[in-house]
Amino acid sequence: MPEALPDSLVVRRETHVAAPPAAVFALLTDPEKILRWMGTEAEIDPRPGGLYLVNVTGARFARGAFREVVPVHRLAYSFGWDGSESVPAGSSLIEIDLIEQSTGTLLRFTQTGLPDEAQCAAHRDGWTHYLGRLVEVASGRDPGPDPWRGRVGPN
Repeated sequence: MPEALPDSLVVRRETHVAAPPAAVFALLTDPEKILRWMGTEAEIDPRPGGLYLVNVTGARFARGAFREVVPVHRLAYSFGWDGSESVPAGSSLIEIDLIEQSTGTLLRFTQTGLPDEAQCAAHRDGWTHYLGRLVEVASGRDPGPDPWRGRVGPN
């Protein structure tokens, strides 16, 4: 059995989304819908081995490949940053589970494979920001312009 990672090296986020799992899944896998809450351009091929590529802030590309795609229930994909030495493209793993609830969807997010606590903290902040914007869009609200647009980030 693999050794458990210390909690400080795992990014976990859990949020309630006032929309059914199918709508949330579409916001995570449809390039046009992703751009409503994150990024300036996206190329997404949600099937095992398919490309995950999002220009998150207009200044940096997140790149990886899908490993697991269970429509409306689960996504797993590698994730990292083009040109980054500390978190290179595809070097971490993101897992997202969508659990149907009577009032919408519980989105359970986990990221592993980041090199240190500082990167975990930076990614935790980033995912808190962007998942908050996803919740707004899924509830039918406009999150407004992304205040992080143009941000290069610490990696």
